[in-house]
Amino acid sequence: MPLTTTRINPDWPCQVKAPGSYDWERSAVKWLRELVPSRYGSYPALIRHPVLLARHAQIQVQQEIRVARTALQTARTELPRFGMPESVIEHTIKLYAAELLQLQHIARSVRAVTEALVERGTQR
Repeated sequence: MPLTTTRINPDWPCQVKAPGSYDWERSAVKWLRELVPSRYGSYPALIRHPVLLARHAQIQVQQEIRVARTALQTARTELPRFGMPESVIEHTIKLYAAELLQLQHIARSVRAVTEALVERGTQR
């Protein structure tokens, strides 16, 4: 089994072994399964074909980014209607902003893993 020459992207997730190293695909699948709803992580097609799992994880994370953006953009106008004090609203806005940054980082990590999986598939 030849090792790939993929350089590790700065966004490469620490939970996934370096591409080409022993068992790296298994670590990628394990990490990707944590990003999708549990029922998807158990579908045989997604387990047997890591690129399909990576694709689904990309879609899942993009949806979560949309949700976080919507929550952030509407917090200041909608939360007062629920009787939330200003301090809670400010804290919630900071929470959504931090979550959005984290999700964007995860999206870049999923892309890096997907690219490595695709490259591995073309080497077979």
